[in-house]
Amino acid sequence: MNPRTLTGVALATAGVLLAVPAHARPSQVVTPSADARCTSLAGTAIPSSAISLRTRGGRVDAASPVTETVGGVSLTYCRADAALSPVDRSAPDIRLRVALPLDWNRRSMMFGGGGYNGTVPDVRGDVPFAPTDGAPPLARGYATYAGDSGHQADPAKHPILSLDGSFAVNDEALRNFAAGDALKKTHDAAQFLIRTFYRAKPRHTYFAGGSTGGREALAMIQRWPTAMDGVISAYPAWNNLAEALYLGHATHELARPGAFPGPEKQTLLYESVMRACDGLDGLTDRVVSNPDACRFDPGALRCPDGADTGPSCLSDRQIAAVRVISSPWKWPYRVASGERGYPGFPFLSGADLRTPVLGFGTTAPSTPMPLTSGYGMQYWDQWVRYFLTRDPDRDSLSVDPARPGTWLKRISELSKLQDMNDADLSPFARAGGKLLLLHGAADELVSHRATNDYYERVSDVVGPRGTREFMRYYLVPGANHANFGSPAFAASWDSLTAIERWSEQGRAPVAPVVVDAGDGRARPLCEYPSWPRYRAGDPDDAAGFRCVRG
Repeated sequence: MNPRTLTGVALATAGVLLAVPAHARPSQVVTPSADARCTSLAGTAIPSSAISLRTRGGRVDAASPVTETVGGVSLTYCRADAALSPVDRSAPDIRLRVALPLDWNRRSMMFGGGGYNGTVPDVRGDVPFAPTDGAPPLARGYATYAGDSGHQADPAKHPILSLDGSFAVNDEALRNFAAGDALKKTHDAAQFLIRTFYRAKPRHTYFAGGSTGGREALAMIQRWPTAMDGVISAYPAWNNLAEALYLGHATHELARPGAFPGPEKQTLLYESVMRACDGLDGLTDRVVSNPDACRFDPGALRCPDGADTGPSCLSDRQIAAVRVISSPWKWPYRVASGERGYPGFPFLSGADLRTPVLGFGTTAPSTPMPLTSGYGMQYWDQWVRYFLTRDPDRDSLSVDPARPGTWLKRISELSKLQDMNDADLSPFARAGGKLLLLHGAADELVSHRATNDYYERVSDVVGPRGTREFMRYYLVPGANHANFGSPAFAASWDSLTAIERWSEQGRAPVAPVVVDAGDGRARPLCEYPSWPRYRAGDPDDAAGFRCVRG
């Protein structure tokens, strides 16, 4: 039989390799030997020598064959759960999961996490901004894996698991998360299990993640440039320490008496910005395609005499808070990472009540920090208590990021761990790696302006031509953070196929189209700094737009 007709699934039993034809359905290849091969992974030791960073090795806790429908595809795979032991015995394990499809395509996909992590991402899941009707990596035949970044979130510490920062009181757990050490440990362990199960290694390795996962994607290519062939990084919180300081700055402003704009005022602000800026791209469709051109002044909503007279206007204190949040902020000191500030958010971010959890929230920050305050305010609260002061009882509003006092040294130390700001990606490029960078222009939790900044830094270091040889950055108008809630434009693009073609065939994306998963509207996916301007024709068809600059 011609080996080119095989997908390469090799099930080694009794010294015999069973190759599975590419056209075979997973249900046709489930055999007792395959089941046995899977269950025999349970108890398998993962030697510390298989992991490039220090651990005490690990072990597969459980392994079993699973048959289910994933992304509309019925498939069978081997699911293995493992734990890696830390060097510091008081630190938590790293927990990971690997999904090994019987009909393997000789590719692997690692998924990133979100927030402070603490749970293992769903290995059956999809890449950020993926089409809702598409097949996720596992359904395509990828071996998929993910880890919890080296700690387990405790709902008693925070009911939103991704907001539990309590692990950071331990140095090894902190480094596993903040510096990304757990990423490489998880990757190495998963690759060991892939080789053990298939008796072969992947031909192509990929990583995909958004937010913290997007930051982790960039950490992988900055620190281990030969580990991944292709990477999808969406709305990446790459300057994590810088954003934490900015979130503290915003939290302090919103906590001032009378400064917090309540839900009705947030709606007022959002709708006012939309009326002022929606048509600047040639089409009134509730999508602001060129947010840099939006020059809305919240002072236009000022209440008489600047007092808070009701939901139809903003007081002077509320206008000041909105201006602070939407403006760049530079802190008056230096930190070891070299970051000097954070660019703030457009007015459309966080003011949209369709996503109050990620934006301003519905109540002002206070002590203790309410669960109804914005995600970013709670993120700051956890960071102060566990990363910075390591005092769970600390009032996070007692730490002023503009004047940190005795905490400045600790902030600087943390910046070296948390800010993944190395712009020299030439080692990744020389290794043949490809990077797709995506961000929504209405993101309310990670500013797209920061991603613009990182892209421009890479271009400055590597050069515009060199950057374009391995990297594409697309800014999606109207898209928010992870398509959470009801965004103005629910971005949907098959970036997985795009990164496969670019990485494996050298076919870079050409005129890609992004679709609104909510109503089917299509727009050209423009390379930054271009944006889609409406020309003529069907406003729901990408052909009616062209990518322009300025």
